[in-house]
Amino acid sequence: MKKKTWNTSEDVLRLFQTVGRASLLYDIQDSHSGNMAIRHRDESGNDWIVITSTGSQKGDLEPNNICFLSPAETDFGYYKASSETDIHARILALEGVAASIHAHTKEIAVVTLDDADKPNQPAPFIPVDPLGYYHLSGVVPVDWMAVPSGSPEMAKVIPERLAEHPATVIQAHGTFAKGRTLKEAFFRVCIANNAGYVVRLLKRLKVDVEGLRQRVWDSPQASFSYPPPDYTIDDDDVCDFPGETEILREFQKAGARIFESRLSPFHSGSMSVRGVGSMLYAPKASMPREIGGPLREVPLEVEDGDSPEIQVHKQIYAASDFQTIMHCHVPEAEAQAHFVYPGDDGPLDRIVPIDAEGSFIHLVIPVVPAKTGIAELVRLLHDYKVVVVRGGGVWAVGAQSLSEALHHPSSLREICLYRIGAFEQGLDLRRMEPGKARNW
Repeated sequence: MKKKTWNTSEDVLRLFQTVGRASLLYDIQDSHSGNMAIRHRDESGNDWIVITSTGSQKGDLEPNNICFLSPAETDFGYYKASSETDIHARILALEGVAASIHAHTKEIAVVTLDDADKPNQPAPFIPVDPLGYYHLSGVVPVDWMAVPSGSPEMAKVIPERLAEHPATVIQAHGTFAKGRTLKEAFFRVCIANNAGYVVRLLKRLKVDVEGLRQRVWDSPQASFSYPPPDYTIDDDDVCDFPGETEILREFQKAGARIFESRLSPFHSGSMSVRGVGSMLYAPKASMPREIGGPLREVPLEVEDGDSPEIQVHKQIYAASDFQTIMHCHVPEAEAQAHFVYPGDDGPLDRIVPIDAEGSFIHLVIPVVPAKTGIAELVRLLHDYKVVVVRGGGVWAVGAQSLSEALHHPSSLREICLYRIGAFEQGLDLRRMEPGKARNW
């Protein structure tokens, strides 16, 4: 096979650039960290490993930062390619894998640290949030490496881990993930980092994380509302209503804000707008501006084959006059839903703002168990416009626009951040909560 030049096609370059910029926005890379790789067949039918060059800025990739390497020739050590190219080549050789990412996922890196004598085998990471539990198959392996960057040991262990798991962590270094596409691999590292962040928040709130993990492990069905939809590929450019330019723009703006404001990890959550006999539906609500996601028009009536996620949208519309619905996985709200006031026996059933802006918008926000029925959810949405489901995300509604629904999870995140910060300082949250909230 003739050696390919370092120039890349426009489509491959754009894919790497958009995912690279999104990873920087989501703060799972520093300016030069990490690497991305895909298997690619060119227009002549030649197969290549395409990988970012060593030390390249993932948020500002140029054509000469994308390297094409032969999967059959021993040229992985070429000076321009990533120092971890041999690791990615072995990941890409796994059955069904066409993409891989290494990201400096700080949140999960921090919660998987230990101070044990080395060498040792760190404990695996067990997610306690629904996205992490279901999309990462319930467990993320963690390994300590004597040389945690580009070593032969990593080239052996990481592909072995990824043969059995969607993602794996190298202690004090970050996460490697596999995917059928680069966006799926990116989705998995975002989910892993979010799962680590939820656990970090729980620990800051002095929640019994190990007890929660045991309950999740014993009965995930009771701990979570339902499994989130499987990640889909090759549908991100689908739009069933391209002529509806105004509402299309609203979906794009809301999706970008969900991602950029960390209201839900990449391509998670959902949102919809009611029509006469149908609804416009975004099944991957958290959408970076350059990547987007599928936009569907579906019947309002529940149909055979509907996922639990889309069924909730349809059931809420059937029992209400709301015009828009948004479902996000706000990590701060997930952690706050498990918070136990000192002296109480169980987690709170309402989140009370202690900040001025939050109190102006929401006097209280209800928190309900994972298996709360639609009738109760709709009743609370009528009264409060936003509800936190413990183990099930945040549901919000609007009477007119997606922007109206978006305001609720956005405000909720800040409300939770204020509460977490106050608790960390040893302040008494009950004393800080407005007295009128007790009767609301």
